[in-house]
Amino acid sequence: MRYLSWTLLADLAIGLLFLGLGAIAMGEEITIRAGHFPNITHAQGVIGQANGWFEKALGKDTKIEWKIFNAGPSAIEALFAGELDLTYIGPNPAINGYVKSKGEALRIVAGAVSGGAGLVIRADSGINTVKDFDGKKIASPQLGNTQDVALRGWLKDNGYEVKEKGGTVQVIPLANPDQLTLFLKKEIDGAWTVEPWVSRLILEGGGKLFLDEREIWPDRKFVTTHLIVSTKFLKEHPELVKKWIAAHVELTDWINKNPEEGKKIFNEEIKRETGKALPQNVLVESLKRIDITYDPISSSLFKSARWAYEQGFLGRAQPDLSNIYDLTLLNEVLKEKGLQPVKLEVSKQEDKK
Repeated sequence: MRYLSWTLLADLAIGLLFLGLGAIAMGEEITIRAGHFPNITHAQGVIGQANGWFEKALGKDTKIEWKIFNAGPSAIEALFAGELDLTYIGPNPAINGYVKSKGEALRIVAGAVSGGAGLVIRADSGINTVKDFDGKKIASPQLGNTQDVALRGWLKDNGYEVKEKGGTVQVIPLANPDQLTLFLKKEIDGAWTVEPWVSRLILEGGGKLFLDEREIWPDRKFVTTHLIVSTKFLKEHPELVKKWIAAHVELTDWINKNPEEGKKIFNEEIKRETGKALPQNVLVESLKRIDITYDPISSSLFKSARWAYEQGFLGRAQPDLSNIYDLTLLNEVLKEKGLQPVKLEVSKQEDKK
């Protein structure tokens, strides 16, 4: 009996030790480094940071360290450097990051925004139809960014070549504020850009919307922003990523159901991050061209990748993007909420053209 007693006591002590270690482990605080741009097309990131939406969803043992980026390449560089776990970002920086890392660095886990981009022309530019672009100067936000690729792809699909390839249309990559300045000075004829700059060129620059980018996509839907996660973080913390995605889906629904409150929170946060809120008319106009959604609209990404490849942004070999998406956790969340799952659409073999 004495032998059994000591055995039981030893087992109990070991059990208590493991319980104690488990409690310590459970109490460890995990930091998520999350990113977004101070932009209307990053609405979930901006509003989620402002009202602590994700902190509440992830719980007290998870800390979120927000990082603000002004361009996709800098966000991808931070992810490559191990300084970023997840971020809201446009499709082409995500494609570039995936290709440069040979498919290892990141996964797209949810959509965020569709729409919100377009081609604005000066009212006196002489552009009335698609046949009027010979000799014109059209700006884009950054060489190789999502709108730059869309502009070049659209020009090519309409029979134009850009000047650096011997064509007649000059595409000028310019930061969005510089676009507005040169637009007003009549030094560019138009700009293919993203909200709120589409609306600012129209309302402040006296421009005309020549093409709402939604017009060139099936069902007027195309990915402008989605949520990406580093593969390392996804493998190490799938439960946290799932919680983030669940909060993202709930926040998306809340924004769509509470547009006025959402606008107020968004603009207050933009003022905090940039020092200046958006004019109310610009904010209202911008939102008319944006759909806030968790659907990644994957088919549009593959077409954008084809455009980027044809323009020489993705190297000599056609990239294999077959694993760029991991929608497993998103669809688990949607199923648990009684919502329809989203489908991965590699339609028309766009990624293989």
